[in-house]
Amino acid sequence: MTATSPAENTSDAARFAHPLHTGLPALNAFPWRTWKEIEGRLTRRNPGGLRSYGNPAGYGPLRQAIADYLGMARAVHCQPEQIIIVSGTQQSLDLVARLLLDEGDAIWFEDPGYHRARSVFLAAGAQLIPVPVDDEGLDVSAGIARYPRPRLAYVTPSHQFPLGVTMSLARRMALLQWAKDIGAWIVEDDYDSEYRYTGRPLAALQGLDEAGCVLYAGTFSKVLFPGLRLGYLVLPGDLVDTFARARELTDLGAPVLPQAIVTEFIVAGHFSRHLRRMRELYAERQAALVTIAARELSGMLTVPPASAGLHLMGWLPERTDERDIVAAARRAEVEVMPLSRLSLEPYAHPGLVLGYAAFDARQLRESVIRLAAALCEDRKSLFPAS
Repeated sequence: MTATSPAENTSDAARFAHPLHTGLPALNAFPWRTWKEIEGRLTRRNPGGLRSYGNPAGYGPLRQAIADYLGMARAVHCQPEQIIIVSGTQQSLDLVARLLLDEGDAIWFEDPGYHRARSVFLAAGAQLIPVPVDDEGLDVSAGIARYPRPRLAYVTPSHQFPLGVTMSLARRMALLQWAKDIGAWIVEDDYDSEYRYTGRPLAALQGLDEAGCVLYAGTFSKVLFPGLRLGYLVLPGDLVDTFARARELTDLGAPVLPQAIVTEFIVAGHFSRHLRRMRELYAERQAALVTIAARELSGMLTVPPASAGLHLMGWLPERTDERDIVAAARRAEVEVMPLSRLSLEPYAHPGLVLGYAAFDARQLRESVIRLAAALCEDRKSLFPAS
């Protein structure tokens, strides 16, 4: 993989995403020079071996580095052999759907929840059972009442997408006990747990699992850069061989050179330093968005701060039509995601998902001002109840 320069990545972000687009990290803050230096050293040292086929389950030193990191940072209990390197979380979910589900199998799905995961499971023919999310995360008792014996539950417990809540310890233990009792699998999508701004996160669900029912999915897309297309899946021991064989049949495994670069990036300490810098930067950007939204969007959109993540929820007045707000934002060249797009059942309160990580304070300020102007221009029809 050839890393591009900060200027190239800034232009990419500007070309492909309007301000407030979700899911993008700050590409122009990535240490590209360090990355390219590592790439150069590795290719000079081993010009042929890193460009050949590798282990379909993943580059051994990277699996070891990930196991060490997860044990320290997320209290994940695993051996390197339990880790499969994948091309991002989407491939993790695709493997799970193909290997653990039959057409028509029911799964618990957070509602509202991650739309791309929903698409993967629907494509596999799964029956999605919407389970509501409250301030403690997925409501296990509600799931049992709706459909007590699904094949699998998909959750984002560390930072629920999109609402941003953290699943309480009591809910985690209840979910694990339920899965153990009925023999269900749990897929834990830990997509951006590295970005917590207040306090320490709870241990990963996987680290509390004594029955071997949790499959833990992580990604480098949010912490390094999306174009890297590398993630990892931590599996219960009895699933490893099946997933490794399926990984081989899919594409013979991820390219070795990017895996080797990430390995050295982690082992040499660049990864932890980068995370520290990004936590500070994203906390500043979140604060900037909260401040400008409170000043410019009062009465139209309420944007409370969050303790973690790369996006915020913006709450609209009751009975507001999200579609009209999204259209007005588009005219202002601002990209927001309506909560209804992420909901299987009508959600009680209209809202928008607002990404901030990829945009500096000036971009955030200018985009919110444009959005406010667009909303004020037709305020009576957009907000009939105000």
